Amino acid sequence: MEQFKTLEDLRDYVKSLSSFYARPTEVDAHPTLYVGNTNNGVIQGIRKRDYLFSSDEKWVLPHEQMGLSFSAHWQHLKRIYRLKQKVTAGKPIDVYWVLEKVDVPSGLAFVPDVKDKKHYLLIVTTRMGVDELVRKLTWVADRMSVIRSVKKVL
Repeated sequence: MEQFKTLEDLRDYVKSLSSFYARPTEVDAHPTLYVGNTNNGVIQGIRKRDYLFSSDEKWVLPHEQMGLSFSAHWQHLKRIYRLKQKVTAGKPIDVYWVLEKVDVPSGLAFVPDVKDKKHYLLIVTTRMGVDELVRKLTWVADRMSVIRSVKKVL
């Protein structure tokens, strides 16, 4: 086990392993689902604007540029963090992250956003039921590491 003296040491170490995918969330919020959100823009914790749903909203359909957003670069993460701060009205923000080489469940994949190479999407690659996507997003969340109250880091 290696001990790090500064955050820069940790950053350099993570960079040496591989790329990362990071997702800032309000403290105590789920990293991949919008749990407890009952507005009509959310289906079982999944935002409709993140994925392509069938007309009856029971299926999630594959789409190369629709998925859950992740930062893949420190600069992008800082920018998204600042935007998130405005939305959460100053509440602390945690950053959940995984390394690039993480195994994701079948039917999901990380792909670069065509508009921004520092932004990635966790997309659906095969048609699946909403319940199945919820299970898979929960599986991914269970394997993510977290940096608590990230303000000190960013």
